[in-house]
Amino acid sequence: MGNTVLLKNASIIDGTGSAAYLGHIQIKDDRILSVSKQDITAENDSAESIDLEGKFIMPGLIDAHCHISFDEPKSNDELFFHRREGLAAIIAGTNALKVLQSGVTSFFDADSLYSVGVDLRDAIESGIVRGPKMAVGGNALITSAGGTAGRLIPDEGKRGYGAVVTSKDEIILEIRRQIKMGVDWIKIHVSGMVPRQTSEGELQAWSLDELKLACDTAHELGIPVVGHCRGAGSVKDSLLAGMDMILHGTYMDEEGLELMIEKNIPLVPTFTFQANLIDYADKMDASKDYKDIFEKEIQDNVPMFRKAFEAGVPFLCGSETGFSVTPYGDWHYKELEVFVDKLGLTPLEAITCGTKNASQAMRRDDLGVIAEGNIADLIVMSEDPSKDVSRLGNKDLIEKVFLNGKEVDLTPAPKRINDPSGWRISSYSNKILEK
Repeated sequence: MGNTVLLKNASIIDGTGSAAYLGHIQIKDDRILSVSKQDITAENDSAESIDLEGKFIMPGLIDAHCHISFDEPKSNDELFFHRREGLAAIIAGTNALKVLQSGVTSFFDADSLYSVGVDLRDAIESGIVRGPKMAVGGNALITSAGGTAGRLIPDEGKRGYGAVVTSKDEIILEIRRQIKMGVDWIKIHVSGMVPRQTSEGELQAWSLDELKLACDTAHELGIPVVGHCRGAGSVKDSLLAGMDMILHGTYMDEEGLELMIEKNIPLVPTFTFQANLIDYADKMDASKDYKDIFEKEIQDNVPMFRKAFEAGVPFLCGSETGFSVTPYGDWHYKELEVFVDKLGLTPLEAITCGTKNASQAMRRDDLGVIAEGNIADLIVMSEDPSKDVSRLGNKDLIEKVFLNGKEVDLTPAPKRINDPSGWRISSYSNKILEK
């Protein structure tokens, strides 16, 4: 017979960009059985009925750019040299619950320490760990000059979230290995930073031929490819090579934009990291240089991104949650706010970017929209997020979260007593002694 739940008299924000309307939702097991503006009669007498008069219901948020295994490092040094595989997996499980309780019912874990992402996804799907649905990448493919960690990247081998590939044979081998392990995406760090560079954005660290080889290898085995691209050349060549999604996409030029429009490739700007560092630099004691760089990055790219949005490029919301600047469970809504404040989207358009559009990162078409037959991943709000998306960041306004048709226990997990020994960077002192 199955479990049936009636959600009645709610203002429904369905994720398509349509205005909220008063209606009723019937859930059976993990799926939406029906959505109606007319009163619904349950298909069986044992159905649970919940009156949501005065409440607002929308699809669960989908975060299209997370790092669940990182555990909020303050630096690449900490991320690369202070994380142990087993402990990273255990802690990631606790952080996944924080993400779920914030209203995020699915997320894309772009790259991972070790194989934590794949294992956590499988544990969640098996009911061993409570957390959102996950789509995962493995170790990001990096050249010895690529990535955002400069000289910390080795010339070969693996470090942190990265697998350094030094030849075409290694590109093929690493992609096939990751697909054998069960990744949903292959991620490539197409651009990176090197000392003393003079160009804006990041330098392209892969050739077009290498990118084509990577995309062809993954596609032959049915797996899409996503690129970290901060620079005109990296965006253009990634699109020419057959990339399926672009992260960041900053400093894209007209040629790159035309390709993105032609191929209808989704873009995940991921401005939350920059926006938080700008807004809270003093509170975090962050570098003023970084603040200035990130302010310029957002300002420089708003016109091109606005042009892309108006041309129909699918925009997805991603928070880059997982760093000290973007702790788990706190800032997943922020990208919607940035889309409204900086890109000029309406709140309803931003909600679509964080639900319907973001389902593309999950490689599923039954998420992100309240519609018959779709998965019943839902948020119930006491105030209208379609008027002000920042309300999604107020946990007191999130009254219920449904995952796979079942209500999530929103009781916060106990706080960590302290970080495990050696987990964070420790110093002899904060300053050098001067005589």
